Amino acid sequence: MKKISLSILLFLLLAGCSSIQHNTDLEKSINSVIRDKSESEINLKKRTTFEWDKAYLITPYSTSTQEGIENQLGIDFKDPSNIGTRDDIYLLVFLNKEKVVQYVQMERQGADFLIGERAFLTPEEDKVTIERD
Repeated sequence: MKKISLSILLFLLLAGCSSIQHNTDLEKSINSVIRDKSESEINLKKRTTFEWDKAYLITPYSTSTQEGIENQLGIDFKDPSNIGTRDDIYLLVFLNKEKVVQYVQMERQGADFLIGERAFLTPEEDKVTIERD
């Protein structure tokens, strides 16, 4: 019985480790750059400490439905922020090998964020432009 209980516990722990992480440390770091009115861009590679190969910027207006977000990412993803009902944040979703690994909520604070004509960012092209009102 102990072996079965231990096996179940280990399975649950491993399953919990694979969940998507709301990276609050990165979120605080990015939001501090946004609050600094002298800053005009955010370099993601310098601020991340985890493996990622794509980062998608989800805007509060264009793809804010669940279906729109999944179409943009190209994979299933349950929006944890409810961005479809909010206009005070952008959602930045990081993928590694076609799996969502982390996300942050970027506070608008009177700003909009742009990544140019690209569909997503990479560690090599990692700049988010801050456009202020």
